Amino acid sequence: MARVAFIGAGSLGFTRGLVRDLLTFPLLRDATIALMDIDEERLDFAHRAVKSIIERGNYPAKVEATLDRKEALKGADAVVCTILAGGVQIWRHDIEIPKKYGVDTNVGDTRGPSGVFRALRTIPVMLEICRDIEKYCPDALLLNYTNPMAMLCRAMQRATKVKLSGLCHSVQGTAHMLANWIGARMDEITYVCAGINHQAWFVEFKRNGKDAYPAIRKAVAKKSIYQQELVRNEMFLHLGYYVTESSGHNSEYNWWFRKRPDLIKKYCLGSTNWNPGEYAYILKEYLRREKTWKKEVKEWFDKGAPFSLERGGEYAACIINAILGGEPYEFNGNVPNTGLIPNLPMNACVEVPVLANKRGLNPMYVGPLPPQCAALNNVSIAVEEMAVEAALTGDPVMVFHSIAYDPLTAAVLSLAEIKKMVQEMLRKNKPYLPQFKKIEI
Repeated sequence: MARVAFIGAGSLGFTRGLVRDLLTFPLLRDATIALMDIDEERLDFAHRAVKSIIERGNYPAKVEATLDRKEALKGADAVVCTILAGGVQIWRHDIEIPKKYGVDTNVGDTRGPSGVFRALRTIPVMLEICRDIEKYCPDALLLNYTNPMAMLCRAMQRATKVKLSGLCHSVQGTAHMLANWIGARMDEITYVCAGINHQAWFVEFKRNGKDAYPAIRKAVAKKSIYQQELVRNEMFLHLGYYVTESSGHNSEYNWWFRKRPDLIKKYCLGSTNWNPGEYAYILKEYLRREKTWKKEVKEWFDKGAPFSLERGGEYAACIINAILGGEPYEFNGNVPNTGLIPNLPMNACVEVPVLANKRGLNPMYVGPLPPQCAALNNVSIAVEEMAVEAALTGDPVMVFHSIAYDPLTAAVLSLAEIKKMVQEMLRKNKPYLPQFKKIEI
């Protein structure tokens, strides 16, 4: 009987979808699901939702709920992490302070000043989780969904012995989008996608064994499709390869789209995807959810907790099934660069194809990225490496150096202005940065 622990189980959307997917596998239908969260009310909602799935599916599974992380982890075969360290009320300053200095952020959970500070707050918590895994379930596989993905995984891979990978929706989501644009079914599509999280590249995208990029270029020439992903389509047309993650995210990760109001208006406000490019879109959405989530969850339960029991598209359940002896499964995961992409730094956290099977996780060699793609990745990796070093050593100067090389920040601010902004952000975050003995730069 497998045991799967969910840390941050109060992230109800993730938890109920992942549990639903797990229980669809014969090998996992009798699993014990151990839910843990620091918020008792959110944990109770998650517990009730999982019980509903088990009862409706008539599964022989069991569910436990606890506020004690150690209890949830004891004897676990796999651990799924979906935490948010610090909450929205501290996260908002990661976006609002840079805006005051002229750095206009859309999402703010992966890179740039906001991504770096989210990493600084979250890495100590993730390392605590890893220490507990090393003690209470040392053979367990940790699957991380928390952002900023690359920085968190890199810190854990550097500082712990835990077997882990980070999972994201962007690769399979983009593959489905591109297939839809060219009128193809997914069973006709094969691809190789590699780079870093939220900035991986489809170095191959084929339909029935033939290069599909000419068809994608033809599709993007249509105004209706071009406008769906203004930023990413511009990057594709100029760089030659399609990048993962939405235009809202990618507009933050480079110099080209958010450094002037006229560019923001041209490229970031006309997108029709789920993640429009206006300032602080995701922050506004999360603040709205903070006010409405209890009402929405109550209404869902009052309706009988309607939820499809058919397997969804998340990687985690397939991976856990594979490592416990089920069918092998290939996915894109975040792992150390052990020469997998030769023109990216060794040991940096890269996102590459990985085969999960009874031997564990087996990352695949990709080869060098096209130079124009590797160049952008290398800039982001440099920022991330300095941020991780800062988080592990408590060095505030390294925080400044990290953000000084962020492309968007550097396109907007001088070094002196960046230093002033970072100092203000360090002071605002001081209660959440226990690893920093001093915060003065």
